[in-house]
Amino acid sequence: MLTGVLSAAAAIGTSHLVAAFTMPSASPLIAVGSTLIDAAPTPAKEFAVRQFGTYDKPILISGIGLALLVLASLIGLLAWRHRRLALSAIGALGVVGVIAVVIGPGAGWRGLLPSVVAGVVGAGALWGLTAVWSRRSSAGLADPSAAMTEANRRRARRGFLLGLGATGALAAATGTSGALAARSRPGGAGSSRLPLPTPTSAAAPIPSGAQVPGNTGFLTSIADFYRVDISLVTPRVPAEDWTLTIDGMVDRPITLSYADLLALPMIERTMTLTCVSNEVGGRYVGNARWLGVPFAEIIERIGVQPGVDQVFSYSTDSGYTCSTPYRAVSDGRDAMIVVGMNGEVLPDKNGFPARMFVPGLFGFVSATKWLKRLEFTTYARRTAYWTERKWATDAPILTQSRIDVPKSLTTLPKDKPVLAGVAWAQHRGIGKVEIRIDNGPWRDARLADDAGIDVWRQWTYVYDGAPGQHTAEVRATDLTGVVQPEGRTKVFPDGARGWHQIVFTAPT
Repeated sequence: MLTGVLSAAAAIGTSHLVAAFTMPSASPLIAVGSTLIDAAPTPAKEFAVRQFGTYDKPILISGIGLALLVLASLIGLLAWRHRRLALSAIGALGVVGVIAVVIGPGAGWRGLLPSVVAGVVGAGALWGLTAVWSRRSSAGLADPSAAMTEANRRRARRGFLLGLGATGALAAATGTSGALAARSRPGGAGSSRLPLPTPTSAAAPIPSGAQVPGNTGFLTSIADFYRVDISLVTPRVPAEDWTLTIDGMVDRPITLSYADLLALPMIERTMTLTCVSNEVGGRYVGNARWLGVPFAEIIERIGVQPGVDQVFSYSTDSGYTCSTPYRAVSDGRDAMIVVGMNGEVLPDKNGFPARMFVPGLFGFVSATKWLKRLEFTTYARRTAYWTERKWATDAPILTQSRIDVPKSLTTLPKDKPVLAGVAWAQHRGIGKVEIRIDNGPWRDARLADDAGIDVWRQWTYVYDGAPGQHTAEVRATDLTGVVQPEGRTKVFPDGARGWHQIVFTAPT
């Protein structure tokens, strides 16, 4: 079993090192994981996001690694009786990696090389380790009564153990080197040598009363801002090599370099972004200050032709595509191609060199990260990644709210018995938030200062009821008069609905 495990480990470690210098996403574990993500049915993806949150990808990789460990152990056992069959089996694991790369996006010789190396190294390591046993067997060492000196036995045993140690060392050295090389690989936000431009239209100042003391931060830090995508490896795109092609049904197609994009007029806006995978009361929502080129500028430069009804965006993220209603980028809202976030260059995890942002729509139809192409086209001609998987084609943000203080199943402070949270209805704004205790009457919460219709709004409610355990529910009403519905729905296909509820204890 150990020979199989170490042979597979050497194969994976070596292939990961090769991938670090060729194409990180083509590392066999990553390639197979990406294929599984792409092939997984919607309920499985929902379950993973709901149960594991941002840990879903590490858990997937760990699961693949565990399966490989079991297979490698079985191959190791097989090798002592059916050596050629075992060599074919471990080589086949490399073939699985090749297939995963071929059916994925961007296949080429660079993408195939890591899996080919994995198959060759794995088979070579297993052959070398089992060759020692074969020599021992042919010399009669398989039979304890064989006439052979103890010195020869020790010598053969020592050679076998040295082979195991060398294989393990190869696996550790190449795996570690591959991880370090991937981290130091040039590209990503660190490759940007150009300063962010000053916006021609700066973000409005945040009202001093927009932040409720002790509540969720009004602005979400870059470190805490959620990330949901299909990529197992964060793309690191060199700024100097990146281009954005804008074409389709337009009069003047253009291709912009990173420097070209930064030279265009910029706007800066504080806006809230929400993922459709956000459960009622969930954390896949964040508020930041975004810097980018307004779509109005792009539309004026390219000349959009009649009949266009969607902007189809392409990402370097594992072939991801997204369809955004053309009306949402052309109706005057602050839709933009983002290059900066909270005063910094857009981070790798949030989409460097550029991403989309269209307020009022869930991210899966408006916020493509690692952007590489925008095609102005029609829904009849192009179908996006999630639409193919039966998610909604057009997904406006729902009116939603959340209780952040206190955490459920905790006790209110006696000196400050306050409930607080956030509510959002991007591009419509929040007009009212109500709290209900123990299914009693709805009471108006106090709204914090309003920072705009594209930004979440904080609220507070002072509890003055009886001590003991209670439930609290929250609902919001947007500025169009739409009240957040009570009926619970799943996030599929167009977002979760329902009132967030917690259980808290009021002190005596």
